[in-house]
Amino acid sequence: MFDPGFLWGAATSSYQIEGAVAEDGRGPSIWDTFAATPGAIQGGDTGAVAADHYHRFPGDVALMAGLGLRAYRFSLAWPRIQPTGSGAVNQRGLDFYRRLTDTLLDQGIQPWPTLYHWDLPQPLEDRGGWPARDTAERFAEYAALVHEALGDRVTHWTTLNEPWCSAFLGYATGRHAPGRRDPAAAVRAAHHLLLGHGLAAEAIRGDDSHVGITLNLTHVAPVGTEPADLDAARRIDGMQNRLFLDPLLRGAYPDDVLADLREVTGFGHVHDGDLKRIGASLDHLGVNYYAPMLVAGSSTPTQSAYVGSPLVRVADGGRPRTAMGWEIDERGLLELLLRLKDDYPAVPLYITENGAAFDDVVEHDGVHDAHRVAYLDGHLRSCAQAIGHGVPLKGYFVWSLLDNFEWSFGYGPRFGIVHVDYATQHRTPKDSARWYAEVIRRGGL
Repeated sequence: MFDPGFLWGAATSSYQIEGAVAEDGRGPSIWDTFAATPGAIQGGDTGAVAADHYHRFPGDVALMAGLGLRAYRFSLAWPRIQPTGSGAVNQRGLDFYRRLTDTLLDQGIQPWPTLYHWDLPQPLEDRGGWPARDTAERFAEYAALVHEALGDRVTHWTTLNEPWCSAFLGYATGRHAPGRRDPAAAVRAAHHLLLGHGLAAEAIRGDDSHVGITLNLTHVAPVGTEPADLDAARRIDGMQNRLFLDPLLRGAYPDDVLADLREVTGFGHVHDGDLKRIGASLDHLGVNYYAPMLVAGSSTPTQSAYVGSPLVRVADGGRPRTAMGWEIDERGLLELLLRLKDDYPAVPLYITENGAAFDDVVEHDGVHDAHRVAYLDGHLRSCAQAIGHGVPLKGYFVWSLLDNFEWSFGYGPRFGIVHVDYATQHRTPKDSARWYAEVIRRGGL
């Protein structure tokens, strides 16, 4: 069951909803550059306007208040605050987040800012990006600047969102910005993202500040009991989960993952003291969960984001799927949360993203998204079961508050509990929004 202090919220990210990419001194991000690359984004879409949240945030906050949200997880656009990724602050950009934070507090909604949700200032990428150690140091400076401006209003901070995606989709497969295809660079990026988190945590932690990181984790299972299938599951679990969980919660990289990755690169980029700094950094852990992974061994080498794991394929579990093609299995969330409780030191957990894209249809009387309601209901029931088994789960943020720019998929997939008409920017709460508001009002299912 959910206790009265359980935190109910919704989440978004800056590049996906803000728009205003060239206003009030904001500099270019790697996603602006990537979206301008022909063929990079489906439909040639960009985040130039997105959901126009930059101009419409007062109405969006009023909408949140109407739903009864207790917290709002949003991200700050680094290039809006530091256009070149270092040096002087762009005061107009920082003032936007001051106004947003104050408006949330006025409505009784707790602000949960994320310092980095993938929109690296382009000048930092030009100087090497996350594969370069200097980017981690610049990130800590940026974190300190933001904390100085907002630390009197904000108590819960998230440093990074899904560093696995930033590293491996951005630098190994090129599916995400900056679009590079260099597996060795991706491994360096993964470490420097974690180092940046550790440095930022040191810079902003204070008496009233709680610092966390958000990881996209999943429950990985082998398709069978053959040695190749078991090894495939070990490798994918290592790359998706343990490569990040172990340094954060145990202060060391897992030996088997290091052995796998030595086929790709050495580890001279890991300096003395790095892992101690990373391992002393968490006050809470954010978990983004969408789907499980069923994997099998393969006789044919493949290239994927799971570098160091060429003889692995993703299998079909035969479950229903979302519009993204992701299998729906709420049991995977329960298994993941129980695994975190059983295998790692205790730390407060928050579901910082959970949701699904479906082919929503706007009808004369609204958007009737029964599939999304069923998805959210099932996953919240897994959360309740996990709490009953002693998992220290303290909150849940639905993804997403608004339909938005879905990265390389453009504006096709809709994850929001609130529909956005991109031509008019009109907001329409879907049935899932009203359902979630009732869950919040009751304090549970």
